[in-house]
Amino acid sequence: MNSPTVPCNRSWSVSEDSLRRYVNYASESCVQELLSASTSSFDVHSNRLVSGWKVLSTDGGVEISKQRTGSLHVFRSRWLLRSVTPRQFMTVANAIDAAKQWDPDLVEAKYIKDLGDNLNIIRLRFGDSSKPLFKNREFIVYERRETMDDGTLVVAIASLPKEIAARLHPKGNNSIRGLLLQSGWVVEKLEDDSCLVTYVVQLDPAGWLPKCFVNRLNTKLVMIIDNLKKLAQACPINESI
Repeated sequence: MNSPTVPCNRSWSVSEDSLRRYVNYASESCVQELLSASTSSFDVHSNRLVSGWKVLSTDGGVEISKQRTGSLHVFRSRWLLRSVTPRQFMTVANAIDAAKQWDPDLVEAKYIKDLGDNLNIIRLRFGDSSKPLFKNREFIVYERRETMDDGTLVVAIASLPKEIAARLHPKGNNSIRGLLLQSGWVVEKLEDDSCLVTYVVQLDPAGWLPKCFVNRLNTKLVMIIDNLKKLAQACPINESI
């Protein structure tokens, strides 16, 4: 017996409960990937991290490395912030209002849905005056904050599937919806109110772009360290996340 025909004009939807279950599952996987990326060891003979990461530079005490995944690269930066606590850093890095200060290309960042338990849906928008590879891009992402048993702070951020994103927030006029893939922060507490920060990002801006430009863009994305460091150092030490 033939299956019933589904009308092609039927609207696609997702329930609040289904959305929460999906984000819980996807973000837990992202958290584990971020933790794995933050614990790789280095092989001095091959200038390569044991997990497959290749070191690009170690300038100014900041290690920049990359790992190929499909047609794109995942980029990772690691740096030690002395006299900056994990809470100070995350207050800045995880604050929507502060995002424009360390990412000048960002036009708008706002929460569009609160799923509870440190789970949120956020819209990031870049405008006409943004750099060419960011121009008129927008991203609908989830954000999950997690505190591990040892006090390590993890923030996992990644795009929702395009069908879910379209249902939650229609794409803006003249904008291109990109994909933020495996991305986020791992902030480990050290002695003397210092912390070790790992930032991982993999981005597909969408639209027609040569892969070499996409990978160059990812490299630029990890070069926001100085701005974040200055903002974190200026943040009151008792500021809450």
